[in-house]
Amino acid sequence: MSTNTAPITPTPPATHWTRRASLRVAAGTFGLLGVVGAGVSIASEAESSPYPLTVTVDVAEDGTRFVFDEAPVFDDGAPAFGNPFVTQGYIYPAGTLTDSNGVNPDGSPEFPDEVIGEWSCRGYFIGEGGHSTDGAWVFTTQLFAFGAHADTGAETIVVTGYEGVEPGVAVSGAITGGTGSYAAASGEASQTLLGFNNPDDPTMGINKTVELELVHP
Repeated sequence: MSTNTAPITPTPPATHWTRRASLRVAAGTFGLLGVVGAGVSIASEAESSPYPLTVTVDVAEDGTRFVFDEAPVFDDGAPAFGNPFVTQGYIYPAGTLTDSNGVNPDGSPEFPDEVIGEWSCRGYFIGEGGHSTDGAWVFTTQLFAFGAHADTGAETIVVTGYEGVEPGVAVSGAITGGTGSYAAASGEASQTLLGFNNPDDPTMGINKTVELELVHP
């Protein structure tokens, strides 16, 4: 696993949640540009490499596509325990991201030529929800969709489990399936939060490194 050397970033203040929600409609959504970095093909690696296989990627959440429910929330508007949400972002080759880059304030990828897929995530806030400062704050199902036409679902990996709120702390999840080269894969995913892109904007999103340890049943 790669070692996170990014500076520890504190959890954004709860006021950010209200700012994000208020600008969600105005900001709109921005689809994946559908480009793959030159010479980068995660699917080809899976086809040519014997299992077990470890695939490591970076993920930058597009904060303009983060949406949570109107309830339950805290008095300051932050999502509370049980609040459902959905979000998307960009998959980059491992080592691309720091704690705060990867997505422009308008939701477009900062490094469009390096994007190798689209990340989709749905789940529920747990613990102290948007007020969490340690441990797991969400329980999610994530779809890692690779390739120039990620939304076809041709090459995907699915991960289910907890996600932590503390930068630099690895949290494990289960690889529960996939499609294409990964149709029969299972295994374990280790996720490490790097920090938050656009930390001073309503469209802030998470940055993380994900190590996918794939095995065949």
